[in-house]
Amino acid sequence: MTEAFALTVSEAAKKIRQGELSPVDLVESLLARIDILEPALKAWVYLDREAVRREARAKAADRQSGGGKGLLHGVPIGLKDIYYTAGIPTTACSRVYANFVPDYDATTVKLLKQAGAIILGKTVTTEFACMDPSPTINPWNAAHTPGGSSSGSAVSVAARMCPAAMGSQTVGSVLRPASYNGVVGFKPSFGRVSRYGVIPVSWTLDTMGWMTRSVGDAALLLQVMAGYDSNDMVSRREPVPDYLAGLQNSQPPRIGLLRDFFYENADSETISHVDGVVQQLSQAGATVAELPLPGSIKTAIADQQIIMAVEGAAFHQPMYDRQAEDYQPRIREMIRRGLDTGAVAYSRAMERRRQFVTDMRLLAEQVDILLTPSTPQPAQADLTNTGSRMFQGPWTSCGLPTITLPSGLAASGLPLGIQLAGPYLGEAGLLSAARWCEQTLNVRLSPPV
Repeated sequence: MTEAFALTVSEAAKKIRQGELSPVDLVESLLARIDILEPALKAWVYLDREAVRREARAKAADRQSGGGKGLLHGVPIGLKDIYYTAGIPTTACSRVYANFVPDYDATTVKLLKQAGAIILGKTVTTEFACMDPSPTINPWNAAHTPGGSSSGSAVSVAARMCPAAMGSQTVGSVLRPASYNGVVGFKPSFGRVSRYGVIPVSWTLDTMGWMTRSVGDAALLLQVMAGYDSNDMVSRREPVPDYLAGLQNSQPPRIGLLRDFFYENADSETISHVDGVVQQLSQAGATVAELPLPGSIKTAIADQQIIMAVEGAAFHQPMYDRQAEDYQPRIREMIRRGLDTGAVAYSRAMERRRQFVTDMRLLAEQVDILLTPSTPQPAQADLTNTGSRMFQGPWTSCGLPTITLPSGLAASGLPLGIQLAGPYLGEAGLLSAARWCEQTLNVRLSPPV
């Protein structure tokens, strides 16, 4: 029998809905798991166990009285410590925000609660979701980075301390740690999910995202959180499709394999692994064609770094002017770089990025999904950084929906993944294709903890 802490979001929600599992028992199972693993893994920055227990009892009572019809009723979710949560510290794991307690919920948090989710706690992030490594430990191998910036979210889901956790991505902060830890990471289209009430890095790049252990769970969370929000200036008004319906009859997709840039920067084991995965998908019925990347990829990463630094500096400048010494070295350097960048350089980076966005959207429309390695190599044995962001950054910059799936283990025993991207606002098709790939590969990874 599967332990309650090991249930996916969909499995737990179904058992609660059918009366086979109490939210109280689920919460107690997860808290016991956290008590065992958290001292070593350091994935959580805030946990109020008694408040979580009270919420679980309330959810159980709702269910017994015939209520609790939400898609996530009684299911605990972790939040990266940049999501505003009323009455709960939101520190961005920084001394600068050490005493900050919001008086309202981020839109995403509000929607999760409306769907019946229990907020389990706040997960560790790198400071202000930027580059300085966090204390979180990779559950696969403590000598290797867990990735960032959503390190605590990825580790908590991989280690079965919670079934799903929210992250955010400005360059590679959802997809990279998800891949490093062997879980599903999902980043929707830019503007599909509200960013209101989330501490920002870059207003033209920040995208909400989350970690789960299945494609179905990623779709379920998107169903709950997608939609227009007048509080977010980039929020899209397009109607929200039924993302769950498309998962029922997933068909072999048309895959565009991107070797340009990605294979040039990946290690030989990763290349060999992805080629094997592509062959397996092809043999199962997928149509695979190699597609060239547009020339605008050549400046996309450098431009993204300029934009992130300038926009990050714009947000942080008032605090930086007062307490620069309270920032960690790498984010301090990013802010300085942003403040020193001229308006012309920023404008040109934005102009080149606009071309890249156009080129990538046209590319994605040629197939059902684009496929690449998730990372250039497995998680590195280097705790001084969070790993290379170069394979995720282009998808954030162009705003296309992207998902990473665990696809196997390297010779080192560390997870490997494939990254799939779809057309802009084409999450329904992307998730359907990803579900087919997930079922075809049939890879389920669990760290040795």
